[in-house]
Amino acid sequence: MTTRVGILGATGAVGQRLIQLLDPHPEFEIACVTASDDSAGRPYGEAANWRIDVPMPDAVADLDVARTEPDAIPNDVPLLFSSLPSSVGERVEPPLCEAGYVVSSNSSNDRMAEDVPLTIPEVNGDHLDLIEVQRDSRGWDGALVKNPNCSTITAVPPLAALAEFGLETAHVATMQAVSGGGYSGVTSMEIIDNVLPHIGGEEEKVETEPTKLLGEFDGAAVQRHEVDIAASCNRVATVDGHLESVWADTAEDITADDAARAMRELPALDLHSSPDQFVEVFEEPDRPQPRLDRMVGGGMSVAAGGLRGTTHGVQFNCLAHNTLRGAAGASVLNGELLVERGWV
Repeated sequence: MTTRVGILGATGAVGQRLIQLLDPHPEFEIACVTASDDSAGRPYGEAANWRIDVPMPDAVADLDVARTEPDAIPNDVPLLFSSLPSSVGERVEPPLCEAGYVVSSNSSNDRMAEDVPLTIPEVNGDHLDLIEVQRDSRGWDGALVKNPNCSTITAVPPLAALAEFGLETAHVATMQAVSGGGYSGVTSMEIIDNVLPHIGGEEEKVETEPTKLLGEFDGAAVQRHEVDIAASCNRVATVDGHLESVWADTAEDITADDAARAMRELPALDLHSSPDQFVEVFEEPDRPQPRLDRMVGGGMSVAAGGLRGTTHGVQFNCLAHNTLRGAAGASVLNGELLVERGWV
C-alpha cells in the first residue's frame, strides 16, 4: 500500500530532486505540492522552472500548487517532505506538525532542538524514538524530523565507523559543489577560476550536528557525543558532490586498514532508497572524486578513500552527492524509516 505524500517548497532545487525521487517511488504517491504565494493556484508545470536532467513527471506537472499551510494540504496526506528555506520552515513546519502531519525536513531550522530527531537512518535511526518526547512536550499529533546538513552527512558516516576506537577529535576541510548554494547561489563570476573559502553558517553546522548524530538516546533525550570538531568550509567549481578531507584522532591506536574495515562494515538498511554498501571505500589514493564517484550507490552511498595513519589516528577523504544523499535523498530515506517504524 502506498503512502500519499506532499512536497513543501516543491519548485526549488531540492524540491525538484524530491519529485525526481518520489515520482517513481513504489511506496509513495505525490499527492500535493506547495510553494510560495506567487506560485500557489498555478499548475506545477507552469510554476516551476524545471532544471533536473530528466523530464518533469506529467502527473506532477498537472498538480495545482498549494499554499504551504495546514488548511491547504489534504487530510489524507500524512507525510510531508520539506525543502523550505529555513526562515520559512521555522514559521510553517510547527503548525503543520500540530495539525497532525509528519514532516521529514531538509531545512536547517530546529535541527539542534532537544526534542527534534536529527537522523541519518544507518547511523542513528533509533533517535526517531525522540518523537514520543516531542509529542508529549509540544502536544502535537504529527512530528518533525530533520536530516543533517549536506556536508555533515558526508563526514559523519565514516566518523561513526571510527567511534569504536574512541573518537576524540576531527578536523574537516570541505570542498563543496556549487549546487549546494541553490540555483541563485554562487554566480559564475565568483566561482570560475576561484575557490570561496567561506560559506556562511556552514562551519557551525559541521562542528555541532555530528555531536547530536553520534550521541546516544537514553529514552528521554539525546546525550551528545563529546567529539571535538573543527571545520573549514569552501565552495569549489564542481556541480555536484561534496568532497571533504578529514583528520580524526582516536583514543585507541588505529591503522588505515582498521579504519577501512570499520567503514566497510557499517550496515546498510533494507529500505527502498538504501544503497547496498553504505560507505564505499576505495583503495586508490586519488579517490573518491566528485565527477567519478558522486553517483556511487545511485548517489546514496558515501565514498571514502586516501586512508592513511597519522600520529594520533587516521586521515581520509570522503564524498557524497550533496543533493541526493545530502538533501532530497536523505529526507526520502528518513520518510521510509518513519513509515517502516510506524510513525506514519
